Amino acid sequence: MSVFKALKPILYGGREVWPLIEGGKGVAASNHASSGAWAAAGGIGTVSAVNADSYDPTGKIVPQLYPQLTRRERHEQLIQYAIDGAVEQVRRAYEISNGQGAININVLWEMGGAQPVLEGVLEATRGMVTGVTCGAGMPYKLAEIAERFDVQYLPIVSSGRAFRALWKRAYHKVAHLMAAVVYEDPWLAGGHNGLSNAEDPRRPEDPYPRVKALRDIMRIEGVADSVPIIMAGGVWCLREWNDWIDNPELGAIAFQFGTRPLLTEESPIPQGWKDRLRTIEPGDVLLHKFSPTGFYSSAVHNPFLRSLEARSHRQVPYSKVAAGEHTVQLDVGVRGKNFWVTPTDLAHAREWAASGFETALRTPDDTVVFVSAAERDTIRKDQADCMGCLSHCGFSSWKDHDDYSTGRLADPRSFCIQKTLQDIAHGGDLDNNLMFAGHAAYRFKQDPFYSNNFTPTVKQLVDRILTGD
Repeated sequence: MSVFKALKPILYGGREVWPLIEGGKGVAASNHASSGAWAAAGGIGTVSAVNADSYDPTGKIVPQLYPQLTRRERHEQLIQYAIDGAVEQVRRAYEISNGQGAININVLWEMGGAQPVLEGVLEATRGMVTGVTCGAGMPYKLAEIAERFDVQYLPIVSSGRAFRALWKRAYHKVAHLMAAVVYEDPWLAGGHNGLSNAEDPRRPEDPYPRVKALRDIMRIEGVADSVPIIMAGGVWCLREWNDWIDNPELGAIAFQFGTRPLLTEESPIPQGWKDRLRTIEPGDVLLHKFSPTGFYSSAVHNPFLRSLEARSHRQVPYSKVAAGEHTVQLDVGVRGKNFWVTPTDLAHAREWAASGFETALRTPDDTVVFVSAAERDTIRKDQADCMGCLSHCGFSSWKDHDDYSTGRLADPRSFCIQKTLQDIAHGGDLDNNLMFAGHAAYRFKQDPFYSNNFTPTVKQLVDRILTGD
């Protein structure tokens, strides 16, 4: 094996830092403790500004409750929670960093109220936040907001094509504040990603040519090679990326770690979640499209995801009149006679109903899915309780602007993402909630660094990463 090329510090926000970025993970999976410690170790810590926790005078986490009667009122409450929480997290992280490294914040452009949340946080934390990472959508306004608050910005993309669109429309106007471009690999990274309709989720692509293509586009647009591309997704040991370091084909490269910081002393996730990470096997993380955002995302393939898979399997297309192969009327799970299906699907539907999945719920795609009475009640309650956590929600049909509706039927094949992420982050059932993770999470079980249940501090982890391991 070739000798590991030691990393060199980079200049970021006027300060030398290691080119190691903590991936921001919401809801509440990376907070002041983890990001402050990452910065104190000389890297770039990232506070997730996605509905972060705030605290009461005794230090207890303030429950995020929504007693308001309308979705719009609940959405306004959510925005206030998000600003209050992120401001508190940034202030604490900045204090922990003790003048070392840098503190970034991460927002999802598809989160509800992304712009007022970002502006509210930056206004209240002037001088503390060095930069903003932002993806999950096409955040054209990111550069304009960064310029207004005099912070760096680091767009998250999954292809050169996405970067070109952002650059040509907006970012070329504020080129001097674009500190880096995050390449988030759609087949390797945890959480939501930017897999396009032209890409096959079952056929992973080598990240090297994709990152080289991104650099080539950046060069064409006049972006200097000194502006790093941050490789995010699948990064574990840096010696495995030796060929990327000091590689003139790629220009400056930095590395983002999202999954490894979950298992540290400072990580805010519950102990049960940390313990579960040690048991993950290769293939246990699923790239799926059940998220109400409409994006693909990667999470541990636990009973929560398996139940969503089973629900979508119990699905039949229908037409409102007899047409083509739809020659028989559905006689279970629905009210009325305007559900024409194939004879084969009618037989399946009767089997599902006899097995306890006796309610058929319509989807936006002219299908029905069969669920139990308990599932039906949960789905309907969660849809009714929507607090507008996304800009566009497939599950509830919420939209955070104009008429506050996507105009589409609410989709029962999805779920309330705010509910499940808040629950798992604060001690909820690991089997019945969404557990985001990157596809390299199985390495916790294989890496001798974690032997004998060793849990490193963030400083120990950063020091380990800098050795190449």
